[in-house]
Amino acid sequence: MRNTRALAVAGAAVAALGLSAPAALAWETPSNITALPSVIAPGGQLTITVDGCRSGGTATSNAFAPTRLSPVHHGGKGNEGDRGGAGNNDGGRGGDGNDTARGTATINSNARPGSYDITVTCDGRTLTKPQAFTVLGGVRGGIGGSTTAGATPTDVAIGGGLVAAAVVGGGVFWMRRRAERRI
Repeated sequence: MRNTRALAVAGAAVAALGLSAPAALAWETPSNITALPSVIAPGGQLTITVDGCRSGGTATSNAFAPTRLSPVHHGGKGNEGDRGGAGNNDGGRGGDGNDTARGTATINSNARPGSYDITVTCDGRTLTKPQAFTVLGGVRGGIGGSTTAGATPTDVAIGGGLVAAAVVGGGVFWMRRRAERRI
C-alpha cells in the first residue's frame, strides 16, 4: 500500500514537471501557429494566431502579403476573475497576461491550389509552420466551369460502361416482368 502511494506521488510530480516545461518555453519563443480556416479559397481571409508573441510580429507566406500580427488584449480578468487562474496567463510575471498575437491575411486571388507554410517573426525570433493551410482550386464560372479540364477517355469509358450496364439491366428486368405476365 505504501509503495502504491509513493508511486502515485512520484508520478504526479513527474507529470506536473512535464506539463510545466512546455509552458515555460512558450514565454521564450513564438509557438503554436494556428491558421483558420485551414482550407480556404483564393481571395478568402485567413486568421493567424501565434502563442508566445507578446509584442506582435509579422506573418509571411507565398499565398499572401506580409501581415502584421497584433497583441491580443483580453480586456478583462478572464475566466478565473481575481483568483489568478486560467484567465491570468502571465506565468506569475505580472502584467496583463497577454502572450498571443493575431492577424488577418487575405489570400492572393492568383494563389495556386496546394498547401502553404506560414513563417512568423516575433520578438526577433522566427518560427515556420509547414503546411499550415491549404488553398483550394477555383471554379471558372460563366463558361461551364470546365474550360481547362474535361472528361478524359477513361472517364468516358467508365460512363459508357455504366450506361450500357443500366440498359442491359433494364432490358433483363423488362423481359422478366413480361414473361411473368404470360403465366
